Amino acid sequence: MKFNWGTGIVVAIIGFISFIMYFVITMSTDNNYSHDLVTEQYYQKELEYQQQIDATKNAAKLEENISLKKTKEGLQVYFPSDFDKNEIKGKIFLYRPSNKQLDFEMPISISNTYLLVPEKRLLDGRWNITISWNYKSKDYLFKKELNL
Repeated sequence: MKFNWGTGIVVAIIGFISFIMYFVITMSTDNNYSHDLVTEQYYQKELEYQQQIDATKNAAKLEENISLKKTKEGLQVYFPSDFDKNEIKGKIFLYRPSNKQLDFEMPISISNTYLLVPEKRLLDGRWNITISWNYKSKDYLFKKELNL
């Protein structure tokens, strides 16, 4: 059999098609490559997400929203002044995109007019803060990106 350039092209195309088919079959049948984006409790998660949307809208409707202030002691979180500090319940979650080991969550407990997140917990860099709180049976949600 004579091997010329036409035969070489046909062999190359067959080899390429075989290579692609191998990866298509491997990816579709191997459980290690099964990455579903939808959770098993899809509707449950949708309801939770709708509650987050409603809580964010509630926070946006406030005349005075949460304000943040960086001091040498840490991050001061000021809640609206017309809220009674004893009736505010919830949690603060600080997420560090570059290192999940630094993420932490703390309950809201206001002793002064503000809540203090200690400086020793906050390294310099980018943080995402999520504050979810409940006041008089109404949920609120505040999200912000911080660069400390």
